[in-house]
Amino acid sequence: MAGTAQGQSGPLSGVRVVELAGIGPGPFAAMLLADLGADVVRVDRPGGAGLAINPEYDITNRNKRSVLVDLKSPEGPAQVLDLVERADILIEGYRPGVAERLGVGPEECRARNPRLVYGRMTGWGQEGPLAQRAGHDIGYIAITGTLGLIGRPDEAPAIPANLVGDYAGGSLYLVVGVLAALQHARAGGEGQVVDAAIVDGAAHLAAMIHGMLAAGGWQDRRGANLLDGGCPFYGNYETADGGYMAVGALEQQFYDEFVRLLGIADQAPARKDIGAWGELKDLIAAAFKTRTREEWTAVFEGSDACVAPVLSLREAPAHPHLAARATFVEHSGITQPAPAPRFSATPGGVHRGPAQPGADTAEVARDWDVPGLATGTD
Repeated sequence: MAGTAQGQSGPLSGVRVVELAGIGPGPFAAMLLADLGADVVRVDRPGGAGLAINPEYDITNRNKRSVLVDLKSPEGPAQVLDLVERADILIEGYRPGVAERLGVGPEECRARNPRLVYGRMTGWGQEGPLAQRAGHDIGYIAITGTLGLIGRPDEAPAIPANLVGDYAGGSLYLVVGVLAALQHARAGGEGQVVDAAIVDGAAHLAAMIHGMLAAGGWQDRRGANLLDGGCPFYGNYETADGGYMAVGALEQQFYDEFVRLLGIADQAPARKDIGAWGELKDLIAAAFKTRTREEWTAVFEGSDACVAPVLSLREAPAHPHLAARATFVEHSGITQPAPAPRFSATPGGVHRGPAQPGADTAEVARDWDVPGLATGTD
């Protein structure tokens, strides 16, 4: 068997992945596979297709290797198919039909490798009225009802960066899909196409809430429910210094400790008195405004009141709990989240910095035994 990437570790060690370069959820999904030990080769194209930042800082390309292939050149598709022949998984994030036009669609790839799992990452999916339309995270989560869940009732829906759509509804569902399909391929020898659409994943994320809605336990509007900011003991409150504390004291025993430490136990209305939630929210807000975020953090430290300071991205790595768990690591001069989840027998890690476009072409050609890749010929 041909060689593999040096330094690979994790439960997916030995799994080979071809990633056709794109942006957003595809690269993040491939990064997750690489973090878990897969040998991920990113096929970059001349001119690049990454984020509008220096590729040295594109963490979504860590733990990968990059080769440069022009899929529009006469020899480009054949070079990719040579990689596909030796791969377990392929990931692409083009609009429907583009991979086929480039000569690297599912039919061509699986003709060379019937066991291949072909992962397709799109916003709208491979079919449907919007399949060919351009889009971004915000539009995908908008039509699923997910965006409409988030934010204050008297304001526009809050935008959750691109975490809910691209990464939660997209990347994570693609990873689950390709790994499930890989299990099937290894058991029966048959690969398949995985159609991962952000609209499907984002809708699926709200499964519990749809059940609550059907049961009458959730109102179909923002800021009126237990988990969307409507509940006074599940929300964010500003402190004296302009910081915020996050409160999640849902259960009675946690609520009791929360109001005691906040100093409002004698004034607070009954927790289950929904009609008094407005009064309770005002009471909690006024109390939090009397001290700084640091002071309130000290008050709730060591308690089961379910209260935590709202930290910024730069502050988070220094939190004592995250520091103790090494939730963030530094590699290639970049502080970044460590691979997750963790494995007792096959731990992963960050062993390579962000792959630079085309930098690993000769190495991959040798390790995957694809000599034409290094020479640029079929």
